[in-house]
Amino acid sequence: MLTKYDEFLCHQVATTFDHVDTSAREWTERVIVHFGHTEGKCHLSLGFGLYPNRNVIDAFALLNVDNKTQYTVRASRELCPQPDEVRVGPFSYEIVQSLKKVRCRLDDNQYGLSYDIEFDGIMLPSEEDPQFTRYKGRVIENIQRYIQAGRGSGWIKFEGNTINVDKKTCFVGRDHSWGVRRTGAWQETGVEPPPIPPGYLYSWGILQFDKWGAAFHTRELWDGTQLLSSGAIFYPYGSEKKEIRMARIAHDFKFRPDMRKLTAGSVTLIAPDGAKTEISLKSLSYTCLKPGGYFDYRGFVHGQWMGPSFIDGFKLDLTDPNVLRDVSLIDDAGCELRCGKELGYGCIEVTVTGKYPKYGYEGYEGNLPGHS
Repeated sequence: MLTKYDEFLCHQVATTFDHVDTSAREWTERVIVHFGHTEGKCHLSLGFGLYPNRNVIDAFALLNVDNKTQYTVRASRELCPQPDEVRVGPFSYEIVQSLKKVRCRLDDNQYGLSYDIEFDGIMLPSEEDPQFTRYKGRVIENIQRYIQAGRGSGWIKFEGNTINVDKKTCFVGRDHSWGVRRTGAWQETGVEPPPIPPGYLYSWGILQFDKWGAAFHTRELWDGTQLLSSGAIFYPYGSEKKEIRMARIAHDFKFRPDMRKLTAGSVTLIAPDGAKTEISLKSLSYTCLKPGGYFDYRGFVHGQWMGPSFIDGFKLDLTDPNVLRDVSLIDDAGCELRCGKELGYGCIEVTVTGKYPKYGYEGYEGNLPGHS
């Protein structure tokens, strides 16, 4: 069927835009946006996922207030006959200006969380290195992704309270990816799953300072072997400086003593000529992404058929260690950053599973590796 995108002169395969050029049910197009507060008052993560070979589009929003309470709303609908509308129940995502400005909304609903907030890209988008993995002849990952640093403005409401944010107080990281992904409802009955490594580290981040920004994505085995090391330093719109690609990512993270949850540390970006940019970080706020569909939580996981229309929501007491341990698997941390005398902010994810001697971990604690 024709969609509004078929009007544009940008076709690359001999079909309409309601299809992708593969029958893989794991094909996913996803956008996730993280809004952090410079004083750590709140952290909002929201996202949309489109699965054309499953006839599903879903959405989620997660709001952490004062690192005490997390509000969650999730929704899903059948993709067709509206495959070109990024709307799921009360959720919507509007591209106001391509590669620059988007508007995210969650209209009033019965679960006590709503918002109308705009992302304004201040840095040029940066493409990550492509990610491709094949296991015993089967493609289990084939992803293209770009990221962008920016600022946010608008309002967030929860249980009758309102938080107004502006570009001085709200830093934002945006991630848009498409291709065959491993996470979510990709597992098929009767298909051999790839092996779980004895130990694994995944980390991803979008960082911003006044005059430059950076991004990184690293995946490592327990012995430090890097499976992926993608990163770049980039500059604001209007700058004549060109992006600098990184050759390697080094890290020194600090975690809570009772769980593998980021508190502080540093990331070092290493350029091909050996030049190093070391950035220290301190976590201000966070959202636990698992309730949003990153692995199954309360019957909801990305890409799963939930019927023609579905929505639910709940709030979590993050001061309860048992609750926090249950949902803290892939977390997004809003961080204060320091690079020399420069002050910045960023959104950083770190997941460590199994044994990881560098950080003193000796085995699995029931968690599995993954990505947003």
